[in-house]
Formats: sequence, structure tokens, C-alpha cells
Amino acid sequence: MNKRFSLQEITKDLAAVAKGSKPAQMVIKGGKLINVNTGEIIPNIDIAITHGRIALVGDASHTIGPDTQVIDAQGYYISPGFMDGHIHVESSMMTVGEYARAVLPHGTTTIFMDPHEIANVLGMQGVKLMIEESRSLPLRTYVAMPSCVPAAPGFEDTGASIGPEDIREAMKWDEVIGLGEMMNFPGVIFGDDFIHQELQATLEANKIVTGHFSIQETGIDLNAYIAAGIRCCHESVRAEDALAKMRLGMYAQLREGSAWHDVKETIKSITENSIDTRYATLVSDDTHPNTLITLGHLDHVVRRAIEEGVNPITAIQMVTINVAQCFGVDRDLGTISPGRWADILLISDLTKVKVEKVIVNGELVAEAGQMLVEIPKVEYPDTAKNTINLAKELEAKDFIIDAPNSKMNQVKVRVIEVVEAKVGTYSREAILPVEKGVVLNDIDQDIIKAAVIERHRGTGSMGKGFVKGFNIKEGAVASTVAHDSHNLLILGTNDEDMALAGNTLAKAGGGMVAVKNGEVIALLPLPIAGLMCQEPAEVVAKKVEELDLAWKELGCHMVSPFMTMALIALAVLPELRLTNKGLVDTINFQFVDLFLE
Repeated sequence: MNKRFSLQEITKDLAAVAKGSKPAQMVIKGGKLINVNTGEIIPNIDIAITHGRIALVGDASHTIGPDTQVIDAQGYYISPGFMDGHIHVESSMMTVGEYARAVLPHGTTTIFMDPHEIANVLGMQGVKLMIEESRSLPLRTYVAMPSCVPAAPGFEDTGASIGPEDIREAMKWDEVIGLGEMMNFPGVIFGDDFIHQELQATLEANKIVTGHFSIQETGIDLNAYIAAGIRCCHESVRAEDALAKMRLGMYAQLREGSAWHDVKETIKSITENSIDTRYATLVSDDTHPNTLITLGHLDHVVRRAIEEGVNPITAIQMVTINVAQCFGVDRDLGTISPGRWADILLISDLTKVKVEKVIVNGELVAEAGQMLVEIPKVEYPDTAKNTINLAKELEAKDFIIDAPNSKMNQVKVRVIEVVEAKVGTYSREAILPVEKGVVLNDIDQDIIKAAVIERHRGTGSMGKGFVKGFNIKEGAVASTVAHDSHNLLILGTNDEDMALAGNTLAKAGGGMVAVKNGEVIALLPLPIAGLMCQEPAEVVAKKVEELDLAWKELGCHMVSPFMTMALIALAVLPELRLTNKGLVDTINFQFVDLFLE
């Protein structure tokens, strides 16, 4: 990997190459430049590069020396490298290195990762491990320091906590670009001292605060949230949400991941309004490896925006210059302009966003969908791998839900309803049968049992409830990827299979599993914090596909079911969630009873 030079280190060399008094190290010759500065395509443009930065954009014939590497770009569009302004690497279930290997061939050259998943398990140690791994990678990696660990204090138990002093210390780290998604929007709006100390520590360091404003409110509360210094937000699910944020000077990060297909609606904020799109960006948020392999990464998200009617140049601006300006790194990134780092893509088909060559820091790193440089392997320590600590081996009886009155033959309960490809849930009511004082599932109503078990310190704390929307007819599924506390989450039609699913993951060190009739039918071990493994994307993708097939065998046919399942425990998204402490009304932020009168 070429050395990464700061601009101040090589100003003389850049000027000399531009003038032709020194030869360029690389020249990209004769392509069609996507000029994101002006929103135009300029034909027959050369790019002269030295020391990993761009020296000249125009006719670079005079910069070519005997040792200059010349890349023929005739017939190609030349684009800045794509930048993802909001991602959780852990959601790919891969390490940072394997994630880089998966996304670089698709044109993603820079990520702004929020490692709050591993932070909820391992705290600052987890963040440092991911930063350390990222330093040796060709993928440019900035870190948004996790802000909400735990995400919902008092409503869940996590493996670690992070506070204002931790944030203050992290803001001194070079890799940290700012504060990760501020999910505690009530704390921001209503003046929680703890939360505002985190904001102040970030702003005092002159760094960016990223947001998570998940309620559908576009007036006073949104104004209060933005006024506290929060710069961007990826939680828009309606066009009016995104438009309101952009109008108030907040970057609307329009999301399209494996399970969250929000672009179709949110992009209408642009296509149905004649607005300046400088405050619009595209992000992936959470992406499984099978999505990366079959559909792509940001190339797929840009393609989706184009399919919905966005001009291709505008869509590319939303993953380049707009992102760079959002995070204040536009002196170095986001455009093909003199002085910027040479992170450049050659694209053969603009509307299909077909990325052919990927250059990072003046080095050709990927071509025709394949990496050309080695990605170093980093071994995670044992302290990051032994994180499943249950109070005891699970038994079927642990999952019994007793009725309030043993003489009842039916009972009214609250039910969490999930929606395919959406992050939100609905709080529903249902009548369930009672037999010998025990509340039963009702497969005919598509209602099955759910349990969240504390898995960090072996407290034995367990929350139980019911979910609707998966259409599971038999068996059970379990996962230690359960945002954001990442406790052990189990869904099932019978208690025996639920116990087997949970015990299987405890022995595997975490992961995802599907069980049917007392047998494990699919398993993906995730030994690193119960969230990740060190397998390449192709291997993980195959196991995820096996899990998806297992879900179908159990009756569920939704897209990325494990990713939808993982949010059942996320107590900062509307409307009803389940943690190890019980059911949480996430509109009013209060515990609620499972049973209704």
C-alpha cells in the first residue's frame, strides 16, 4: 500500500508535476470525467498523479515520463471513489479487512464506520481493535465514536458502557472523525446532561456529530435536535422526513441496505421536488455479505437512486462530494481535483454503475471485480472471542410464559409486528390461547414466542414476549446479533427448539442458528464478540444463504430475515421492542406489560 501523504508534505512535488518539471507516477488518460464540482461530464480528460494525490486534471501529456504508469481510460467514465457516510462493519459479520476486500471492487474507497455494535459488547477495547485493523487497509476508514453504549440506558443490559470522558479521549485519536449516531434523541431534545456532555466533547474537538432521529416529526423536535449540533441522519423512511432535514441544513443520508430498502420512498424528496441536492447523501448502514456479492455495495445504492429517477451525476455526487463536505474532509476527498487524494474509479456503464477499475491513493487496487492487492489478516485476541456468558444451560421450561390467571383459557397480549424491509415495528394486540395456565403461540395468527437473554455477565435476566410478521410455522431461530445490546435473541414455535438454538450459540461463541425438530439445520458461528468472524465474504455469504434457506424451510420468506429479527431488541426505534428486561414502548420510552386487560 502506498504511503498516505498529507497535502502539506508534498505541495512542491504536486506543483512540479502539474507544471511538467517532474514526471507523474501515474496518468489516467483520455476518459470522460464526472465532474462532481460542477455536475457535468467532460470528455477526453487526463489525470496526473504523484505520491497518491492528484496533481493535474486536463491534458497530462507533458507529465508522462519513462517510468509513469499510464492507464488508458478511453471509453470509461472517471469518477471519484465512492464514500459511505454511515455503516456498521459488524453488520456484515466480517472483520474490517474482509469487509474491505468485499467492497473495494465495487468502488467504495472510503467508509465512515460507527463500531457501536462491538462497543456494546467490548467497550473501548472493541473500538480500538477495529481501528487497529483498519490502519493496514487500502480502504480509507474514518471512525464515528459510538455515542450510545448502551443505546437505551435503563432499558437493557450491555457488555460495556461508554461515557463523556471516553468520548473526550477518543476525539484525540486521528482516526476518529466525530461522534457516532446519537440515538438518544429524547436526551438531546430534553437536555440530558450526560448526552450533552458527549455532544460538547465532540464539538469542542471541532468534530462532527452524526444523528439518528427515528421519529416521524419534522417540526419543533427536529429543530431542537439539529440545533444541538447534529449534522446528519440516516433514519429517514419518508420523503417528507428527508426533505425536512435537508431544508434545515442537515445531511439526509438515504439508506439502502440488505433489509432496509428506504431509497424508493426517501428519494422522492429529490425526484418530486426541485431542490438543490447538496445535503443529500446515500448510505448502506447494514449490509450482509450475500448482498455485497450479488448486488454490490454503494454501486448498488447509486444504481437504485438512478432507477428511481435521479440523474446519474447527481447520484454520484451523493456518494462523493456531498459526503466529503458533510464530514469536512473535502480538501482531501470527494472530487477529482488537484491536491486531492487519488481515489478514482473507471466506470464502463454510467446508468448501471459498472465499476471496472478502482484506484486508491494512486494505486490500482481492484479490477474487473477482483482485488489486486493483498489484504493483511489480523488476529483478534481471545478476550474478544469469549463473550457468551449465560447464567446456565437453557431448558425448555425457561421459555414458558404463565398467564396472569391459571384459570384463563385465553389472554390479551401486546405483540411486536415486524415489517419486511423496514426498521420500524408496530405495537399490536392479540388474543392468545391459554392451556393449563400457560400462554401458547398461535401459528394461525402468525404469532410466535420471542425471548431476549442477557449474555454478557451471566445474570440470567430474560425478557419474553410475542412477535408477528415472520410466518414461521415450526422450529426456532436465534442470534447474538441483536441490536444494540447484542444479547441472545431467540424466536420459536416451541420451547424445546428455542432452548436448543440458544445453547448451540452459547457453545459456538455466538452467531446465528436455525433449529427444527430438535436438530440444527443451519449455523453461522460468529466468535468475535458474537458479531463477526474472520472468514472471507464468499464463505460468510454461503452460510448466510444456508440460513436464509433454513428460514424458508421454517416458513419465512422475507428478505434478510436475520437482519429484521436483529432489530426486535433495539429499544430506540418505534414502536414496541423487547430487551432482556422486558417490553419497551419506544414511543413513550417506558416499560409496558405483556398482558392487557
